[in-house]
Amino acid sequence: MVAPSMPTQFASAEPFDAEALRGAPIHLPRPSHLERPLPGADDLGPRAARALETLGLHTVGDLLEHLPRARGEARTIATLRRGETATLIVEVKAIASRPVRRRGMKPRVEATVADHSGSTKVSFFNQPWLVQRYPTGTRLLLTVRTDERGRISVTAHAPTELQAAVEAQVAQYPASEGIDSTRILALVREHRDAIADTPEPLPARLRAAERLPDRPAALSALHFPDGEGEAEGGRRRLAFDELLLTQLALLRRRARREQAAKAPSLDAERTLTERWLSTGLPFPLTDDQANALDDIDHDLAQAHPMQRLLMGEVGSGKTVVALFALLRAVEQGWQGALMAPTETLAEQHFATIQALMPGEAVPAALLTGSTTASRRADVLGKLGSGELGLVVGTHALIEPDVRFARLGVAVVDEQHRFGVRQRAALDAKGAEGTKPHVLHMTATPIPRTLALVQYGDLDETTLKQLPRGRRPIETHVASGERERARAYERIREELRAGRQAFVVCPLVEESEALQAKAARAEFERLRDSELKGFRVVLMHGQLRPREKQEAMAAFAAGGADVLVATSVVEVGIDVPNASVMLVEDAERYGISQLHQLRGRIGRGPHRSLCLLFGPKDSARLKALAAHRDGFELARIDLALRKEGELIGTRQHGLAQFAVAQLPDDEALLERARARAAAILQADPELEAPEHALLVCALADAYGPEAAAQIAA
Repeated sequence: MVAPSMPTQFASAEPFDAEALRGAPIHLPRPSHLERPLPGADDLGPRAARALETLGLHTVGDLLEHLPRARGEARTIATLRRGETATLIVEVKAIASRPVRRRGMKPRVEATVADHSGSTKVSFFNQPWLVQRYPTGTRLLLTVRTDERGRISVTAHAPTELQAAVEAQVAQYPASEGIDSTRILALVREHRDAIADTPEPLPARLRAAERLPDRPAALSALHFPDGEGEAEGGRRRLAFDELLLTQLALLRRRARREQAAKAPSLDAERTLTERWLSTGLPFPLTDDQANALDDIDHDLAQAHPMQRLLMGEVGSGKTVVALFALLRAVEQGWQGALMAPTETLAEQHFATIQALMPGEAVPAALLTGSTTASRRADVLGKLGSGELGLVVGTHALIEPDVRFARLGVAVVDEQHRFGVRQRAALDAKGAEGTKPHVLHMTATPIPRTLALVQYGDLDETTLKQLPRGRRPIETHVASGERERARAYERIREELRAGRQAFVVCPLVEESEALQAKAARAEFERLRDSELKGFRVVLMHGQLRPREKQEAMAAFAAGGADVLVATSVVEVGIDVPNASVMLVEDAERYGISQLHQLRGRIGRGPHRSLCLLFGPKDSARLKALAAHRDGFELARIDLALRKEGELIGTRQHGLAQFAVAQLPDDEALLERARARAAAILQADPELEAPEHALLVCALADAYGPEAAAQIAA
């Protein structure tokens, strides 16, 4: 039997003796110390105590997780520079109040303060009580501003036990009325030792593989950085934690739905769909579409519900893919439903599906809030009996009295516009004991960074190829009356050639508060001026459903030359003869919305032109003019707007980060995704001892939602 080897001393081959090992100091984290309450109103004053409540800072642990948003310079008195703001640690040598000649102003407090490098005078304004609060000998943490004449005024202050600044930079914290960053910094310094009691959720093997510091060291580096590199290393560690927990939560949710939920196994050979694909489509499928059909066929054959996200370039043929999924259910004796967020979009989908439908009779119906009572009763009766195989609708599909005989496949379009409860209500429409397969569609291309954090619990299919024959759209940014006159001349040229045009405005009615074009006023103006003699129609969201249908039908059938509209035409409108679009006040729209609007033209064989009226120096508008690829535009949009404005559109709260910065941390996100998948593959329920603290961190971050199944 081989005797166990003794551990060696640090940086040496010399072994420890047993006595030295028994006497070695051991520090174990004590998380209970983090639960200690912060000082209250008696110590801090009522305003500061209320401010801490506002910031959500109740315990020492809350305080240490309240991370700085920036760093300022730490100085000594001798190194202060004129015109800069800096932080000092000083001792009060003398303090007194001085009257101020201006009426209504409180006395100014002047103090002589000193550190090891020298002494200086500083001024506190409108705070005469500081003479009693900070007597001679008090040590202070000051944020000061030095003017060009060398006079020093205090912008923030707090007492401290520190003798001198130990970092080249000091943290600057998110603050609130009643407590400033300097007082928060003083509180953090007071509880600095408690950082060592922070639990470490990551297994040591994972930390070593990713070359990450432990969590206490990362927190210390952010609060008390010893240089820019150390602070960034701490930030990356905490960002990795956030991203890893998000990916674990998303992947666990997907796995739990696959284990718990049952769905009809739609694995029969293609019959109706094969005939439709062979002879019924007016155009050949792109390779991307063919691959998407294979993905969907594979998912539908499983006994657990499909959860797939279908996203694609504008005009890439997502509706054909969605119809295939619905018909796969119908040809096997099940029902299919497509739910859209607006009546206009539902109506357009229904019209497109009818045009694409195979020659064989497939019963289909439209169900929206505007469906007449008699028609609604007929549709509900046929859905309940199974006589109706396919339905397209809005939220009306998930009302309590809507019952399906055998709902097998549901397609949710623009799914980010539905809430969790609405998607769950559709999920509940499945036949008894089963849930429907769900295909989520989004018209907006999503960069991979966001796809992983918003939809990381879904499988993903992407359509990038456009059908053959699509012509590229020429896009220009325009401004000024001269370019406007030329724009309308260009529109008239297209109309005389037999083409059609869109004019898009951001508002329905004119507003005193918003200086922007209104569709109704622009419609009346264009009809009587620049476009007089042409057939101009108006469409916006406030019209009655029948009026919207009539306007859209007239334009689609060629009965109108120009459609003046709001962004209600952003998705779902297909008029191949439309070859020009003018967007007013284009800077009021986001990049993805403008790309969607632009996608309403260029659908036929004609060259198309998009004119964006707005400031020529706008980064968003310049990006639209330079790029046609929606995925590249989505990446640019994310870089310009940052994750904070885009995240969370899925309405489940899993992807909101305090530390991670998207898209900058994309590589870190990819690594976190890979690590999460590997962890769950080896330990699906996170039952291994080394994952115990990871489970606690998941529960702290997301609560019950971390373990919830995916709703449709």
